[in-house]
Amino acid sequence: MDPLSAMRDRPTGRRMRRHAGAWGRAGCAIALWFATGSPGWSAEAPRDDLETAHRHAMVDAIRNRVGMRIHSRVLDAMEAVPRHAFVPPSQRLHAYENRPLPIGYGQTISQPYVVALMTQLAALQPSHRVLEVGTGSGYQAAILSRVAGQVYSIEIIEPLAATAASRLRSYSNVQTRVGDGYYGWREAGPFDAIVVTAAAGNVPPPLIAQLKPGGRMVIPVGTSFFTQELLLVTKDARGHVRTRSVLPVQFVPLTGEH
Repeated sequence: MDPLSAMRDRPTGRRMRRHAGAWGRAGCAIALWFATGSPGWSAEAPRDDLETAHRHAMVDAIRNRVGMRIHSRVLDAMEAVPRHAFVPPSQRLHAYENRPLPIGYGQTISQPYVVALMTQLAALQPSHRVLEVGTGSGYQAAILSRVAGQVYSIEIIEPLAATAASRLRSYSNVQTRVGDGYYGWREAGPFDAIVVTAAAGNVPPPLIAQLKPGGRMVIPVGTSFFTQELLLVTKDARGHVRTRSVLPVQFVPLTGEH
């Protein structure tokens, strides 16, 4: 679940500037390709074909981005899930741009690279059960569904939860509910991985408790007015928890009664 901010979940500072070129080149390539045409391409081509081409270019930009190498299974998921189906009609033309987009209620859909990175860090396998805290538009849950066995997603804003549940009906391995994600989903746990899409002041103890030994949690931690860090939290076979900072980010605060 994202805030309405153009910089909300983007990697910040020097790293962001270093990576901007790849997206710029990809955008120029898309614009030139559509402007000049290509063999067999028509200006009257169906919208679905245009969106497929934009999605392919988005995935290519993620694949070629300097930094953490994104696994082919994650890229295949990004290729398969239509991001335009998870944004309001007014934002559909911008669905494959590398930025958050507004989805209503002061929230946004995360930028594509951040979705790919968080999915990668979760290190999911087809047999895994994963918890997502903050369903938002449903896009991250749809991506997770392509690489995990079962996805459980919680959203605290009821209208967003209802819309996301409708969009996710065709994803048979995704379950959603309305609730305070700080406390997790105890009845469905324990989980092989937990992906949190809002910044907490610290790693919530209920989520650590619901993480399996050997499990991984990806969570932004920090406050709204200072640097937040995207953390990778791991729990070993003896239940010992370790954290590693991945990169600075900016997320909406985790809300709820806690």
